[in-house]
Amino acid sequence: MARARRRDTARRRLQVHNAIAEQVSAGADITVSSIARAARVHRSFIHRHPDLHAAVLAAAAVPAELQPTTAQTSVASLRADLLNIRAHNTRLQQHVRALEHRLPESLGQAVYRDSGLGAPDDIRGLQETLTDREQQLLELRRKLEEREDELAAARAANRELMTQLNTRC
Repeated sequence: MARARRRDTARRRLQVHNAIAEQVSAGADITVSSIARAARVHRSFIHRHPDLHAAVLAAAAVPAELQPTTAQTSVASLRADLLNIRAHNTRLQQHVRALEHRLPESLGQAVYRDSGLGAPDDIRGLQETLTDREQQLLELRRKLEEREDELAAARAANRELMTQLNTRC
């Protein structure tokens, strides 16, 4: 039983050392929790063994610039990068096309405005406002004439009624 326990402890210690090496080579943030999680052991296991705890603290103390890194790239990561770059390229092409469509319109408006053929924007806006106000004025005059006609008709009817009342008495 004691031998099995020692073998298990040795196996877990090896897992911790391997996890430290993997975290250092990956350039990841090294903490007791992250090493325990990567080694699939409990944090208390690392804390109970002072040499493991010291190894974790030593690895965490080394700045990321000084940690050895491996330049291993997988085919899957390269394909993912390629797909991301292609998608980015597609978005940039769409943006360029949109800008190409806007450019002639902007240049045409600027040339038209600079040539003096069209009214300047501020005068054009004032002319549109004036036209709208004239339409409103015409509509209000028409309504006023209708109301005046109704008032004249009401007055005439009132006069006739008053005449009829006065003749009876």
